[in-house]
Amino acid sequence: MKRFLITLATGGFVLAVGLNNAVAQDDDDDDGGAAPVEIYTCNYADGKGPADLDKVVANWNKWADDQGTNNYSAWTLTPFYSSPEQDFDVIWMGVTETGQEMGALQDTWIANGGALQAEFDSVSPCNAHSMFAAVQFKDPPDREDPSSVVIAFTDCTIGDGKHFTTDVAPALTAWSQFRSGQGSTAGMWAFFPVNGGGGEEYDFKFVVSHSNYAEAGSDFDNYDPAKAREIFPYGTVDCDSSRSYIAKNIRMAESDDE
Repeated sequence: MKRFLITLATGGFVLAVGLNNAVAQDDDDDDGGAAPVEIYTCNYADGKGPADLDKVVANWNKWADDQGTNNYSAWTLTPFYSSPEQDFDVIWMGVTETGQEMGALQDTWIANGGALQAEFDSVSPCNAHSMFAAVQFKDPPDREDPSSVVIAFTDCTIGDGKHFTTDVAPALTAWSQFRSGQGSTAGMWAFFPVNGGGGEEYDFKFVVSHSNYAEAGSDFDNYDPAKAREIFPYGTVDCDSSRSYIAKNIRMAESDDE
């Protein structure tokens, strides 16, 4: 089966998505549902920093090669626009195309990753591990530099009496099409909490990627409040301010679309 690949960066963020007509897929692609995204939030141990994490990541990449792991993409995210509520130093974000692939990788990690887990814990112990289901609404163009992008997360709550499939998804699709018409280079996704949370005060995270902050600034300049009110009538969805991160790619999944 041909894989449906969606990118945060060229060859990057691999997602198989589908939600009614929110995303148009190739006719020969029968993948459905949302893609699994795992997120760890971590702090650096005393005296440790990004250079130390890079060394462990290099060892992890060698380990992943030895395990034949070719279907997992990962990034480390460093806070840029944030507040004290983001009480961590770095995020690890990883994605596979299907839940079965993610589950198989977790089984392999549990069985064989103990020594590397100890290395990670000595450099950047993590206080949370969660999983989201991701649906794409806007595919970004190819990136000149796929090794680094900027990503913003916004927590959104669906209005009373509204539903994601009938109210929010069509609005997000219309917004992505409007932004594309403006020449926006953003990628856009909705992330739904699945595992590792509990007590969330939001329904989904609206996730936006850009190649750099200049491109993000262009979308800021082109924001049209009247069009936003037209596409998202009052009461459709309520979103807070974004947290923004610099995302460094540390592993790319292989594509079988040859």
